[in-house]
This record gives sequence, structure tokens and C-alpha cells, in this order.
Amino acid sequence: MRRLIAATVLIFSATLVATEERIIYPPESREGMPFSAGVLVRSTLYCAGRTGSDLETSEHPAEFEQEVHQTFKRIGIILNAGGSDYSDVVDVRVYLTDIPLFQRMNSVYTQCFEKDRPIRTTAAVASLVGKARIECTVTASR
Repeated sequence: MRRLIAATVLIFSATLVATEERIIYPPESREGMPFSAGVLVRSTLYCAGRTGSDLETSEHPAEFEQEVHQTFKRIGIILNAGGSDYSDVVDVRVYLTDIPLFQRMNSVYTQCFEKDRPIRTTAAVASLVGKARIECTVTASR
């Protein structure tokens, strides 16, 4: 019976260690955010949605392609803070306020993900925070 209890405790302990999560707060993150920038669970990093707002001013670039570049730059900051990079990304979700911007977004997107691209969902939405035209979230796995 003792061996059974010891084995159960070991399995339970191993499960706890395997499911530990670490909250990712890159230095560039704003203090007081009501959510985590990222959560690392085992070898999977879940990144919160990011828009292309400037880290200093919170303004969005007038040119859409710059907004997309800035969005992916901000995602890259979270990936790096979690020990990942774009090659580890397995899932991307893109939200656009204007679906005719899809091809312009795609031209920038393919610069970040040149080959062996992750799966992706793109959806049109009525609006985003701060007058953003794009928001993206990614999941990376190492």
C-alpha cells in the first residue's frame, strides 16, 4: 500500500511540475495591464493580442503596412521574452477591421513567416482598441 501511495504522490508531483506556467512580462510591457503579455505552459507560449500601437506614444502608424510591421514587432518582443521566435509559432490569429486590407497584411506577414508557415485564421471585426486596424495573437511551441 505504501508503494502505491508513494507512486501516486510521485505521479501527482510530476504532473504539477509538467503543468507549471510562467507569466511573461517583457520589459517593454506597460505596467498595470489587466492581462499577461504571454503565458508559458511547459513548452507552449500563448501570446496576448497585439496591435501596432507605438510602445511610447500608443499611436498607430498612418500607413497600414507600418502598423502590421509594428504589430509583429510587438509579438516578437513577447516571443523573445518567452524564449521563442517566429520559427516556433504554430498558430496565428489575425483580426482586421477592413477585410480589403487582407492582401496588404499578407505581404508583411509573409516577411515574418517566409516558409513552413504556421496555421492562421483571419477574421474581420467591427472595431479594435485604440483605432487599430489589425490585432494578432500567436501560439508558439518549442
